[in-house]
Amino acid sequence: MAVDKSAILKKYRTNELDTGSPAVQVALLTAKINEMTVHFTTHKKDVHGRRGLVKAVNQRRKLLDYLKRTDSKRYETLLKELEIRK
Repeated sequence: MAVDKSAILKKYRTNELDTGSPAVQVALLTAKINEMTVHFTTHKKDVHGRRGLVKAVNQRRKLLDYLKRTDSKRYETLLKELEIRK
């Protein structure tokens, strides 16, 4: 799993010290989910690992719901940039 965290941080942060805003967390989780999805196409019987995927998807969903409540413009742009369907 080689998620390029620094590139994601640079793209989605709001200021120089921002590492934990919801937009950054959603972007990091999306990269992780995409990598895990590729893993599960070849390892279909990895049931225990699939739990981690479900957990990451649920965490991303919660963060997106929070972002929608607090900053709907940022929410819409994030969905388009990350190509997340809702």
